Amino acid sequence: GGRVRKERFESRACQFAIKHEPERRIDILVGHDFGKPIASRQAGTLTIADGADAVTFEARLPDDPPSWIIDAERAIAAGLMTGLSPGFTVPPASAVPDAERIEPEPGNPGVQVRAIREAVLREMSVVTSPAYQDAAVDLRGEDFTRVSERRQRVWL
Repeated sequence: GGRVRKERFESRACQFAIKHEPERRIDILVGHDFGKPIASRQAGTLTIADGADAVTFEARLPDDPPSWIIDAERAIAAGLMTGLSPGFTVPPASAVPDAERIEPEPGNPGVQVRAIREAVLREMSVVTSPAYQDAAVDLRGEDFTRVSERRQRVWL
């Protein structure tokens, strides 16, 4: 018997941290593990943008990646890890009034929706089961024959 709660990001909710704080560290990780980074804005391997419809990013992978990146590439290619999960904080009301709101779902007042209007994005993680079903990751521009070659190089 409790109330059902949902969460949604409003358009451009992550824009401040992405656009106005270029020095802020934002990482792409495997499973929210800061010990398994894939790309980083500080390292120059991550480009990220907050558009009207979505936060998009491009991660440039190293030529000789560590094993967790190779494993993540394989899991994404196999369709095993297709979700993307944001790690973020909501600024305090004293810094950003109305950064989040709780409102009833239209047509279903028993469901409460947490509307994120402003979020400080810290990281995004490749995961198997994302909290946000529309958040997805895929590989583009990758020659997957290189994945096995890289695996051999890593283990030699």
